[in-house]
Order: sequence, then C-alpha cells, then structure tokens
Amino acid sequence: MSLETIELKAFVPAKNFERSKRFYIDLGFRLASSEHGVAYLHAGDCSFLLQDFYEKALAENLMMHLLVADVDAWWAHVQAQGLSDRYDVTASAPENRPWGMRDFTLHDPSGVLWRIGSNLAHD
Repeated sequence: MSLETIELKAFVPAKNFERSKRFYIDLGFRLASSEHGVAYLHAGDCSFLLQDFYEKALAENLMMHLLVADVDAWWAHVQAQGLSDRYDVTASAPENRPWGMRDFTLHDPSGVLWRIGSNLAHD
C-alpha cells in the first residue's frame, strides 16, 4: 500500500468564467485545459482548477497563496500587464511581513484574494 501523493489543487470560483481565464493567463498562468466548466491552470509546478461556478460568500472568503522565487518580478509583471485597471481589481504593493515573507495581495475578478510572495532570507 502506498500513501504517495501526486498533486493537490483547489477549485477557484469564477463569476465570469471567460474573463477569469483571461485574467489568470495575463497573470502568468498557462491554460492546460478547459472543458465542461473547469479550466486547469498552472505556473511551473503550481496549479489550480478554475470553475464556472460562483457563490459570492465563497469567492470573497477564499484566499490562495502562491510562493514564488522573486516576488518583485511578479509585482512588476502585474503592473506591466495593467491587471488592476484592465480587470477592475485591487492589488497592494509588496511589503516585508513579520512572518518572514515579502508579499503582495491581488484580488481576482470574482473577489478571490491571492497572496503572492517570497520567503525573506534568514540571518
């Protein structure tokens, strides 16, 4: 018997499925597949399933965390893509956090909160 795991993916709700797919592609995820109201998106080894389903309370209480090698490069990409203006979403600039990370927040078009960050070097 093996308890080996392969992958864990969250289902992320989408108020407007096509718009949310475009947002995530512009953010830097690749669309691996999209069938029957579920899109499989990934960036490197990180992935999630975007679903054509929306419940306001779920979307506005869901938080995703993406650990990246260079948070400032991701922030520069978000700014260069104009995601806040193009998708009418909020984003906050990167900050060093007391829990040992540098991160920024970004809401998706459905209200899901993403924290994108890097670990700070430990002395």
